[in-house]
Amino acid sequence: MIETIYLQLLHTLEDKVEVVDDYDRPLAVMPVADVHRHPLKHRVVLTLLYDTCGRLYLQRRARTKTLYPGRWDLSSTGHVLAGESREHAALRELNEELGVFPGKVTWVAHIPASKETELADITLFSARLGGDQPCPNPQEVSEGIFVDREELEAMLQNFREILTPAVIWAAEEDYLFRPAPTNQEADQDVS
Repeated sequence: MIETIYLQLLHTLEDKVEVVDDYDRPLAVMPVADVHRHPLKHRVVLTLLYDTCGRLYLQRRARTKTLYPGRWDLSSTGHVLAGESREHAALRELNEELGVFPGKVTWVAHIPASKETELADITLFSARLGGDQPCPNPQEVSEGIFVDREELEAMLQNFREILTPAVIWAAEEDYLFRPAPTNQEADQDVS
């Protein structure tokens, strides 16, 4: 019952996010478009999805997307909806964009809101893929590939213009190929 009410609430607030202050306290709930138009501080999640071989999944953004259409991006990205936890947002985006639900995400980093992040307060997560393979949602993602460190380095060196700023930033900050948690370590992680 409570889960049904919560899902109905999320559906009602589907495209609304919390505007936050410098201390991450909610100030207002607004549509995503208004938050970007003004611009205002809000929460975003980026998630790195790894296969059992430690390769990173990159998604190619659908050509219909407003930002960076057709470019290769991190595994999943999205806004934290009003009333939603960052962890839930990361899992929801993995499911919506890639059709996978790993059940758990692991915190990697926090990037405070700034002009460089377009006032997005970013939380970076990682997740390990179990047996399911990504099945991209064509409205969000045109295709996807798993890459290892060397393949991504070649993309960064030779085809930088086809990557989103998020991929370039995460690679330059060395967030992408840190050892991914094993299933046993992931089970011990507290989200």
